[in-house]
This record gives sequence, structure tokens and C-alpha cells, in this order.
Amino acid sequence: LPQRLAALATTAQEEARQSRQQLLAQQQEVARLQEQLSRARQDGERWASALQRAQREALEREAMRGAEQARQQELIRDMKGRLLELLREKDALWQKTEGIDTPMPSPAPHDAGLCARCHKDFRLLSRRYNCRLCQGKVCHACSVDVGKQGRCCLLCYQQRHPQAT
Repeated sequence: LPQRLAALATTAQEEARQSRQQLLAQQQEVARLQEQLSRARQDGERWASALQRAQREALEREAMRGAEQARQQELIRDMKGRLLELLREKDALWQKTEGIDTPMPSPAPHDAGLCARCHKDFRLLSRRYNCRLCQGKVCHACSVDVGKQGRCCLLCYQQRHPQAT
């Protein structure tokens, strides 16, 4: 019986030692898990903070975009109003000028050897041009090049393009 008790005591001690080791291992596992939980909570707080910051920035950007859109719509409305004013003003000016008779260009002199405007004699070095509008004969100084159409005298050009004077 004493041997049996000794064997039971040894077995009990061995089981107790194994239980302590398991307990110690479980305590270490619990400590490791608590540390992971703490890190996870910190990460969660950082992510929550970052999310709040991102949401706040998104709301600020949306507010700025809305304000900019409102300013642009107001600018468009103002520009449309100004365009209507300018169109009305243009129509009023056009109606005022409709009754004004444009002076006819002076007829070309009968002498085909002289410029119709400055009366300069056409020679070898002073070229003669036909005005494409009044058909008068003019020199280079008294004519304007109007591109593919040819040249016209200054008087006709000024009548067709009053802003050029």
C-alpha cells in the first residue's frame, strides 16, 4: 500500500506539474491574446479616427465644390444677362443706323491714267488697281488688300469696315 500510495502521489505530482505547465501555457496564451486584443483596439481607434478625418475632409470638399458650383452658376446667369443686354443694345444701335444712308464712293475720273483718289499719274513704277467695289482705278497707296477678293479703294474699305478707321 505505501508503494501504491507513493506511485499515486508521484502520478498526482506529475499531473499537478503538467497542470501547472498547462496553466502557465494558457496564462501566456491569455497574455498574448490580451496584447493582440489591445493592439487590435488601438488599430481600430486609429482606423476610426482616420475614417472620421476622411469623412470630415470629404464633407469639406463637397461643401467647397457646392459653393464653387453656385458661384459658377451665378457667373453664368450674369453672363447670360449681360449677353442679352448687349444683344438688345446691338439691335437698338442697328435700328438707329438703319436709316442712315451710306455715301457713295466718288466716281472715277474720266482720265484712266490718274488715280481716282490722289490723282497720281500711273507709270511704270506706280501700279494701277481696279477697286472691286466701285470699279475705280486706284494706286497702291490708295488701295487696301482684302485677300482673295483683290484690292479696293480706301473709301470703299472704310465704308465696309468702319472699325478699321
